[in-house]
Parts: sequence; C-alpha cells; structure tokens
Amino acid sequence: MQELLENPVIQSSAAPFLAGLVVAATLFPVRLAGLAPAAGFLAAVWLIGAFGFTPMTATRKIVVLSLAAPVLGVLADLAFKPTRATPPVLGVLFGAASIWVIWSVLVQRPVQEAALLAAGVFAFVLAVVALTVSLHDQAVRAGSAGLFLGLGTGAGAVIGASALLGQYGLALGAACGSFLLLAMILGKRVFAGATFTLAASVAAALIAAGAMVLARLPWTSLVAIALIPLAVRLPLPEKSPAWIQAIVASLYALAPAAGACALAWQSARTV
Repeated sequence: MQELLENPVIQSSAAPFLAGLVVAATLFPVRLAGLAPAAGFLAAVWLIGAFGFTPMTATRKIVVLSLAAPVLGVLADLAFKPTRATPPVLGVLFGAASIWVIWSVLVQRPVQEAALLAAGVFAFVLAVVALTVSLHDQAVRAGSAGLFLGLGTGAGAVIGASALLGQYGLALGAACGSFLLLAMILGKRVFAGATFTLAASVAAALIAAGAMVLARLPWTSLVAIALIPLAVRLPLPEKSPAWIQAIVASLYALAPAAGACALAWQSARTV
C-alpha cells in the first residue's frame, strides 16, 4: 500500500481526482463543490510529503497561498456578493502576494532585472486570477479553465525541469477535472463561485510563475497559460447538454495549454 501511495502517478492524478470528486459530490448541495481543487491539491501535498514551514522556501510559499485562496473564496461566496470589482481586486491581492513568493530570488538580482521580473510575475498572476474569477457563475467554463490551467502548468513545469511543481500542477488539474465531471453530469446544479475559481487560478498562476523563476519554464509559456481563461469564453452550444458544452470549452482551453507546453519543450531543446 505504501509503495502505491508513493507512486507519482497516484500522487499527482488518481488521488487528487478522487479527493476532489468526493469533496465536490459531498458539498455541491451547499454550493461548496468549488473546494474540489483545494482538496485534490492538499491530497497531493500530503502524499508527496515535501511540505513544511521551515525553511519557508518559494515552493512552500506557493503551497501556503494556494491553500489560503479557497478559504478566501469561501468567505467571498458566503459573506459577499461578487461585483465587477471583485476579480481585479483579488487579482491585485494575489499578484502582490506573488512578489513575496519570489522575494528570495529578487534580492539576488540587479535592481533593474529584479524590478522587471517582479512586474512580469505580478501582471501574470493578476491576469490569470482576475480572468478566471470572473467565470465564477459559469461552472462549465470555470471547470474547463481550471482543468487546463492545472494540466498545462504542470506539464510545462515538468518540461521546464521542476518535477515537484509539475506534480502540484498536474494534481490541481486532476482535481479541477473532478469538478468538471460533476458539472457535466449535474449541469447548472453545480456552483463554481469564487471558491473554485480562486483556488484553481491562484495555485496554477503561482506554480507557473515559480517554474519560470526557479526552473526553466519560458516566459512565453506564461503568456499562453494566461490565455486559457480567455479561450473558454468562446461561444458554446448553449442549447446542448452540459457535457457537450464542457467538451467544447475544454477543447478551447486545450489549445493555449498545449501551446504553453510546446513553447516549454522548444525552450528545453534549445537549452
């Protein structure tokens, strides 16, 4: 049993998917199926066993913020009614937090280079979070975006030579996939909310940014990843069942996710 749990495939796909599905199926009646990404991500972190609080490395900061995001999402869903200002405000908040994540790297760079890197990461995290959170009332589009934000980021991180961040990204994608599966079956009865969109976008954006700063994921891959929550906004067959809409939205999201991986692969071959 121990050997099974130590298998990277179980840690980054099967276990996160199962954990996310159990949480989503259990909590969807109280509109908290959006906790699926957090449950799957937490399962992966626990199984991989690479987390602690000391020393507080950049990777551990990513985990801390990724687990804090759904808590803030639940508060937003239960205590406040999201407005047009909510996505950009949350984007700015986690964009600023991303500077804390990469601070140990920034202080080692020349001032001009550090400022450029910080600005790029801030803008990327802001864009991904704001664009994804704005899908809070569209479960199928949000689920498709989360699925390929996780898979694209995870695969890109692996290609960019960061196995741990890659596992985290793939686990996030698997957990988002469990939410999307439930949305395909139950349709509009499943609610994404800020809980899901914030959990998926914050984790994916920080993992991608970490893979660029700490490993060799090219910045061009981050541009492609940022297009995922835009791609799912393309027209869907509105009169079709939810499962058909989910397939179409996923195909939209697949294109930029595959592009991010292709750019990472090209960069790795060049190096």
